[in-house]
Amino acid sequence: MLRLRNSLATKITGILLVFFLVALTAIGLTLFISWQLEGAAAAINDAGSLRMRAYRIDHLLARGPAATSNDQAAFTASLKSELDDFERVLGELRRGDPHRPLFIPRDNGIPADLDKMAEFWSLHIRPVLADLIATPDPVRRRAGLSDFDRTVKSFVSGINEVVLKMERSYARNTDILRASQVSLIALAIIGTLVLIRFFFVLVIQPVCELQDGMKRMEQEDFNARVPVLASDEFGELSEGFNRMAVHLQGLYATLEERVAAKTRSLEEKNRELEILYDIGAFLREPNDVDSLCRGFLQRVEATFGAGASSARLLDSGSENLCLTVHNGLDQEFIDREAVLQCGECLCGEAVRRGTSLVSELSTPDPALTLWVCRRAGFQVITATAITANKQTLGIYNLYFVDARPLSDSDRLLLETLGQQLGIAIENQRLQASGRELAVSEERNLLARELHDSIAQGLAFMNLQVQMLESALDRNEAGEARDTLAMLRQGVQESYDDVRELLVHFRTRVEKQDLGLAITATLRRLAEQTGIATDLDVLGDAAPLDAEAETQVLYIVQEALSNVRKHANARSVKVVIRRGIDGLSVVVRDDGVGFEEADRSAAAQEAHIGLQIMRERTLRIGGRFSIRSARGKGTEIRVELSRINKENLIDA
Repeated sequence: MLRLRNSLATKITGILLVFFLVALTAIGLTLFISWQLEGAAAAINDAGSLRMRAYRIDHLLARGPAATSNDQAAFTASLKSELDDFERVLGELRRGDPHRPLFIPRDNGIPADLDKMAEFWSLHIRPVLADLIATPDPVRRRAGLSDFDRTVKSFVSGINEVVLKMERSYARNTDILRASQVSLIALAIIGTLVLIRFFFVLVIQPVCELQDGMKRMEQEDFNARVPVLASDEFGELSEGFNRMAVHLQGLYATLEERVAAKTRSLEEKNRELEILYDIGAFLREPNDVDSLCRGFLQRVEATFGAGASSARLLDSGSENLCLTVHNGLDQEFIDREAVLQCGECLCGEAVRRGTSLVSELSTPDPALTLWVCRRAGFQVITATAITANKQTLGIYNLYFVDARPLSDSDRLLLETLGQQLGIAIENQRLQASGRELAVSEERNLLARELHDSIAQGLAFMNLQVQMLESALDRNEAGEARDTLAMLRQGVQESYDDVRELLVHFRTRVEKQDLGLAITATLRRLAEQTGIATDLDVLGDAAPLDAEAETQVLYIVQEALSNVRKHANARSVKVVIRRGIDGLSVVVRDDGVGFEEADRSAAAQEAHIGLQIMRERTLRIGGRFSIRSARGKGTEIRVELSRINKENLIDA
């Protein structure tokens, strides 16, 4: 409430409101006096007209009517009209009329005089006039007219006195109006001066003080202060300016120290970034886990100036910490610290918390058993968790011979480095698992293809050998020769299958040129079978990764193998279409085709090949489709979306 009362807005509003009320009152008073003067002027005019009307009545009576009866009636009507007008004007003077306006002054006994005039008119003049109008005798009328003249003169004298009083009142009110107008002028002048003084003191002077203070601040005069002239908004601005000046003065006084501190901080940050970049670049290199840990420890140890270091990884059950890599530790320490249980000592506590811990042996912690480290002569030990994907994989230690403090930024850097090492270790494990999975899948595909080709050929030849033995036992030379021919054909087919498989699994997409690899495959097919081949490469876009395009090559080779074995085709066409969205490959032949319900041996073997192609397509995140009908050939389509492939790699 005090703040609102002392605010600049309240002061300005208050003084303007006061001046507004005073001006409004003066103007209202002036308007009221002007209105009264206008009514008084109308009253003076009507009162003066009463004199004229009285004389007109007297003149009309003095002139009298003519001899005829018509003149007598006109005289009577004219006299009544004059009387009615006189009484109407007198009545309006007594009542007043705010619409004209018409007001008689209320001072100097003017209302009482008017009442007396009205009474005198009613008692002395009106009856006489009535008698004169009603008397037809000229002699009596002239005698009554003589008395009426004396009475009218007295009545008109009274009217003159009332008019004079009204004029004096009008003059006095006019003087009051002029005085009020002069007062308004004086009020306007005084109010203007007061407002100028008010705004100068409350607004202009504080603004000038603030401007002067800002100019001094621009000239680096931080001793500049602004006087607080009032407890209003400008006072608060002045206090704020003074606080700002004090703060800037303090900042300027300690500027060099602050710059030096910021420089040290930036140097420290640059050092941390260099460390992270160097170690991150090393961890991205292809190495095994032990090599990663060893190189990591060498760099971290050199960075922090530690006397020794070690890395411990959790075993398969995540129950023990096993010493994996170390540097600068004696054999006794290694033997005693080779295996630690989770939760044991400083290292186990770091695993449990998943953070970085620092222990100074000069102030031992009874909860931690560090007697092995003390015997080794170390003063400070750090244990930092190696984490990846919010899982703890182990810890790494730094051992300092001399006591040295480690700041919070050092601990944060150690934790960040531990996360980088954990990610690198996890990536190595994932890559190894991926390679094992790829080898396993490739072996499964190889086993299936061996089973579907060579194994079936060997089974066929085994059956032919049994038939050959039976023919030899029966001494049927013709049947034996036929069986030998079948065996020779089976051996040749198995040999061809082996060669095809060898070519199949040795082929890779060199330099990611899928078109050249498929061209070579089509050329071999044409040379071996005489089937007409054609290749169309449409579009232009960046190739996919080598693994995906190699799998596409294997799918095309499998499709061409099915054409060679089962389609009896005269021609085959391969269409490769590259685009910004990905890659599509179509293998189309004009062979015999097949139906889904076909259960023949050749169809079943072809269906197994289709299943192999479908699995390879799904393996690289593509879509596989086939269209075929008996006698209308077969079309195999593989579509590989670049977006889907990238999502598959990210997953």
